[in-house]
Amino acid sequence: MAVKRIGTVERKTKETQILAEIALDGTGKAELNTGVAFLDHMLNLFAVHGLFDLKIEATGDLEVDAHHTVEDIGICLGLALSKALGDRKGIVRYGHFTIPMDEALASVSLDLSNRPFLVFNTPPMADRTGEFETELTPEFFRAFCQNGGVTLHILVLYGANTHHMIEAAFKAFARALSMAVSHDPRRSGIPSSKGAL
Repeated sequence: MAVKRIGTVERKTKETQILAEIALDGTGKAELNTGVAFLDHMLNLFAVHGLFDLKIEATGDLEVDAHHTVEDIGICLGLALSKALGDRKGIVRYGHFTIPMDEALASVSLDLSNRPFLVFNTPPMADRTGEFETELTPEFFRAFCQNGGVTLHILVLYGANTHHMIEAAFKAFARALSMAVSHDPRRSGIPSSKGAL
């Protein structure tokens, strides 16, 4: 592949300072320093299982809580994805994957449509896994979708352990996105009957 598709975003607000970089044609390397240990764990899984090279450096107002940091990382990762995709010519566009994680099963379907939308359905989860507030999981994915131009459906069909359910979702998300960003050897243009995404 002649050109690596890489997107880099730097964003500073009064609440967070974030650098996010994603290489779509990577090998699964991750350099992560978000200040939110559970999110680092999930993003590492995302990189490894999607074969993305990922770098995220974040400083946020964690003395308040992790909400701004997690949401803003989602914003930056979505923006970086969109930059890396460029005009979205020649990509598969759609991706779907189902992942088991012990007793939990997660299924993710997505469309790199430039029409942001999130469906996030899971069984009831504990309020926290470790120090991580689990309600921040859909906040991360919503921010990613809105800024990456992604239609994303995450369904955790069943599960009992909250960590397992979220981990299965991130792994399935990684594999589905890897499928969607891959090159379709039969297509040179925009993968849409409208001729635009």
